[in-house]
Amino acid sequence: MAKKTSPDASPVAHFEQSLDELEQLVEKMEHGDLSLEASLAAYERGVGLYRQCQAALEQAELRVRLLSDPEQPGDGEPFAPAPDGR
Repeated sequence: MAKKTSPDASPVAHFEQSLDELEQLVEKMEHGDLSLEASLAAYERGVGLYRQCQAALEQAELRVRLLSDPEQPGDGEPFAPAPDGR
């Protein structure tokens, strides 16, 4: 049985679920079988999921910085973007 997270859990807890749903939406939209209305709804949902994923990644980065140097988390260097821009 899958673990359930509380509704007020951090975005990091929902990252993989949001990313999976976003990938499924993209796949549906790429097939082109959706109506215009359904495509717009899927796009709108996708934007929300993208923002959730970004917030989760930013929060995870902050947590890593705090764990690396709890005395001065602001001195941590931002993570470099991947070569492919992701």
